Amino acid sequence: MKPVHILAAMIAVITWGVNFVVIKIGLQGLPPVLFTASRFVFAAFPLIFFIPRPQTSWKWIIAYGMFQFAFQFTLLFCGMKLGFPAGLASLVMQLQAFFTMGLAVLMLGEKKPQLMQVLGALVALSGMALVAMHIEAQATMLGFLLVVAGSICWSIANIVTKKIGVVNPLAMVVWGSAIASPPLMIASLLLEGSDAWQTAYAHLNWTSVAAIIYQSYPNTLLGFGIWSWLMRKYPAATVAPFTLLVPVVGMLSASVILDEPLLWWKICAGLLVLGGLVCNQFGQRLWVWLKPATPN
Repeated sequence: MKPVHILAAMIAVITWGVNFVVIKIGLQGLPPVLFTASRFVFAAFPLIFFIPRPQTSWKWIIAYGMFQFAFQFTLLFCGMKLGFPAGLASLVMQLQAFFTMGLAVLMLGEKKPQLMQVLGALVALSGMALVAMHIEAQATMLGFLLVVAGSICWSIANIVTKKIGVVNPLAMVVWGSAIASPPLMIASLLLEGSDAWQTAYAHLNWTSVAAIIYQSYPNTLLGFGIWSWLMRKYPAATVAPFTLLVPVVGMLSASVILDEPLLWWKICAGLLVLGGLVCNQFGQRLWVWLKPATPN
């Protein structure tokens, strides 16, 4: 990847990492599905009136909006509402990198990951395993499963993004948000009820408003706009592992802002994930450089 594209990926990663803290704060005053719906309503409007529809079929726009936004974040928000910590949620969501690489090979015919990419995935996965060993003391199992399901939806959305091809990334995010908004509002009304809406409105404060704004603009429009652009420009196996840095940012920000304990195993897990990303991105070049030259 070009340096400027790596920088763009890092901007998205940092924005997403801090977002898990924002989610946790926002859930203190908003029910999860309504919070999710509010995020995408504001991400879509009023921009949808000024940005033309992406030049692709409606089926892909609908699939993108539902998997990238509606399904992924409803599952994530509900899992965190059940008590799953922000820092750990940022880590578990990165299972999408491995799901994406596998789905890209099966569904898109992309070449199989190289040896060093597989090794990097295994190193990062060992960090996930370390978290799993301590999960019972940290969160409910249902919350964990919901977050894992959210990561699967993200990986499916990555494949949809590759299928869509070259379109305006901002238009894709805005129209995808508009697609996600109505079913989310209906789901919130059916599952959480009008009483939850009234309570949320009665107790609405600047903290909740700020959480929605951060979710809607930097996180959704900027972060996913960059991500959609990079996913179309590079193979999934190259781009997807960048999100493995999200838990590093997520756990550090959760420790500083939410006072979540930064235990030794969290630090080790973060280092393993970071090591896996380095191996994935630079391992093959290092291997070629270190490999002895074949004698003539």
